[in-house]
Amino acid sequence: MNRLTADTFRTSHDKFVPYIMSCDPSYEASIEIALALQEAGVDAIEWGVPFSDPLADGAVIQEAGERARASGGSLSKAVEGIKEARKRGLTLPVVLFTYVNPVLSIGNDRLVDQMKDADIDGLIIPDLPFEESRDLRELCGSADISLISLIAPSSKHRMKKICELGDGFLYFVTSLGVTGTREHFSDELENTLQEVTSYSNVPVLAGFGISTRDHVRFFQTVADGVIVGSALVRFIAEREKELSSPIKKENALSEIKQFVQQLIS
Repeated sequence: MNRLTADTFRTSHDKFVPYIMSCDPSYEASIEIALALQEAGVDAIEWGVPFSDPLADGAVIQEAGERARASGGSLSKAVEGIKEARKRGLTLPVVLFTYVNPVLSIGNDRLVDQMKDADIDGLIIPDLPFEESRDLRELCGSADISLISLIAPSSKHRMKKICELGDGFLYFVTSLGVTGTREHFSDELENTLQEVTSYSNVPVLAGFGISTRDHVRFFQTVADGVIVGSALVRFIAEREKELSSPIKKENALSEIKQFVQQLIS
């Protein structure tokens, strides 16, 4: 059953989706972080896959990917991690965030089968052009998995086309370039978001560069949800040693939970 419905975000008070990197700083720690985020009250989890050439990722998430790869992270390991998290009580919608090359190395059919077995709800591939996504979109649809499109300000014709095939939610890119924390956003952003929302039959979530409570509050009012990655990934990185310590791990997980609750409160 796909948990990504309009009600997932539009009836939520917090409208918040955190991004974390699977296997960062370890396979076990990332599962425990996901469970802590569920306790924090988030609406879904974006589960990153470490990759050697992550074109959409800024320095913070690139470094997280390097740590994850050093600890044995991969696309298959990321899927396995969600399967294990489900066994331990993770009930939130989970969206896998990866790149085309790892998908090609496994194959579309095999990946979709693995995702279905792990009870993963959605898939984001930022370097898969929308115009080339048809085959994978149909394959995901047959498995009740949402292939989620990124949408950035462009021509009305293209934005409408992407919105028409929106599934799960649309990931609205709030700034050009790669992920990472930012201080300011374009003044035209709110108007463009409203335009995209008017075209879309699924929730529109804003992401890229959103890092402070003020940012979150603003986008909670103009979008159906907010995605925060780099700020949280950096916070986790600062607790790498504690997350590896049996004595200090619980305190580190509590701090991560509190950090997220402060962002969405």
